[in-house]
Amino acid sequence: MSFLLPKLTCKRDVDHAIKSVAEKVLVLRFGRDNDAVCLQLDDILAKTAHDLSKMAVIYLVDVNNVPVYTQYFDISYIPSTVFFFNGQHMKVDYGSPDHTKFVGSFKTKQDFIDLIEVIYRGAMRGKLIVRSPIDPKNIPKYDLLYQGI
Repeated sequence: MSFLLPKLTCKRDVDHAIKSVAEKVLVLRFGRDNDAVCLQLDDILAKTAHDLSKMAVIYLVDVNNVPVYTQYFDISYIPSTVFFFNGQHMKVDYGSPDHTKFVGSFKTKQDFIDLIEVIYRGAMRGKLIVRSPIDPKNIPKYDLLYQGI
């Protein structure tokens, strides 16, 4: 399903998307087109893109094409999903040590829809961090590579 969503192929495209998407949540999925978990996430993103078109814009970014952002957001696990609103990086408290990105795939379409709605409403109120509405059982668990640095 990754062919249904637009792709950003270089740093300049990502920069332009971050700067130009206004009054909507910008969703950047960092991953690879041939990865099984990325394809699962892409399926969920593609199925919800139309329903969320008034609140969000979704792009796919290949981690090999934009090493600057891969390093900047510390993308060591794929897929990783990063959110922006009006050029501002939106953070989400998932109950994990990392609030900068969602790692892994969403379990259901409704989890993703609920998350976008919470980010959108929080951003419209000027918040830079929101609490995740996703059930903690549905959030993938992982260990940070560099703890306490």
